[in-house]
Amino acid sequence: MKSKRRGVMAGLALLVLAACSDSSGEVREVSLAVLVNQGTQLDGSRVATQGKVRHFEDPLHYWIEDEDLNRVEIFPQEQIAPHLGETVRVVGEFEYSPTQGRRLTLESIEPVEER
Repeated sequence: MKSKRRGVMAGLALLVLAACSDSSGEVREVSLAVLVNQGTQLDGSRVATQGKVRHFEDPLHYWIEDEDLNRVEIFPQEQIAPHLGETVRVVGEFEYSPTQGRRLTLESIEPVEER
């Protein structure tokens, strides 16, 4: 009886995990401030956000930032580099790590007309 109960509990746990995950592949429209302040909750999510492309040479890396200097690093560098200095809208998978920071792996990028 205990093994049957364990099986039921394991099944319920899997259902809860499946319900909590974003398996729909839905893209969440968020600001850079939200990514900065809620990085843990959004880790692994597909997101769309926008900001101005900046970079640093040593070590070479690219990010987008808003007026309040909220930043997210962008990968792959080869895709973001041609947009240096532009405001862009990006869609991709967001990752957060307390030791590695915030990063987004691009699925798409498009310039945004500045007003």
